[in-house]
Amino acid sequence: MAKKAARGLPLRSVQVAAADPDSRAAFPFCVPALQSLGTLRFRSAVTFLVGENGSGKSTFLEALAIASRRIAVGSVPLDRDETLDPVRPLARAMRLEWSRQTPRGFFLRAEDFFGFVKQVREEVARFEAEAARVRRESPDLEPGELTRILTPYTGSSGALRARYGDDADAGSHGEQFLAFFHSRLVPGGLYLLDEPEVPFSPARQLALLHLLRQYAVAEGCQFVIATHSPMLLALPDAEIWSFDEPPLRAVAWEDLEHVRLMRDFLNRPEAYLRHLDDPEDPS
Repeated sequence: MAKKAARGLPLRSVQVAAADPDSRAAFPFCVPALQSLGTLRFRSAVTFLVGENGSGKSTFLEALAIASRRIAVGSVPLDRDETLDPVRPLARAMRLEWSRQTPRGFFLRAEDFFGFVKQVREEVARFEAEAARVRRESPDLEPGELTRILTPYTGSSGALRARYGDDADAGSHGEQFLAFFHSRLVPGGLYLLDEPEVPFSPARQLALLHLLRQYAVAEGCQFVIATHSPMLLALPDAEIWSFDEPPLRAVAWEDLEHVRLMRDFLNRPEAYLRHLDDPEDPS
């Protein structure tokens, strides 16, 4: 997948200009992994960003979302999202090289998804309330005329229900999340995802892996994903960029600290659990 996909990826590379001396001590350029990024070339349809909290992976992804003009999944567009203000200097320092610039795709932070669900639910309720008002205020209309007037409201609410389910707020968070991906992924898109594994059980993570593989291989999509999940990171042919130690570099799945620690814990949990009262060195 990596070599074949690399030739047709929408986004080829990101060049990050060095910060001026006055900016180097300020966030986000003070983060070690973000100080000397240079030119980063995408070589696989799926690129994972991995590192401890605070390592800079989410900051890089947020800046890339701004620079690539992604649509945000949430209640606030990227250009008006105040939570992204600290990363805008990094976004302005980015120069993107495209093979084909595409408006398809989106930027998704796991925490924003629930705001999106609320927004869909409110939209459905608004359309249905308007339809009820028209029926109440038009008791003498012929059925055909009433249907014509109601169509914008019933059609809009019906389209939202068809796309996101009869109740976008029903079911588990994992089910909602997976249904969202099924409904919103389209061929040839660029998707930037920040910790999409958050609402998923292990079984749902496998389902997401299958979806990523399908859309990367068969549908020409490109994904850049910040994650802590060893399961997602195991996706065949994906490239993994580590933000833990500068300079940013590609690493193998089996060499990741996330993978080593999880494997070791599963093999001998008692060795870790007996140190619960002394978390400094559980090995």
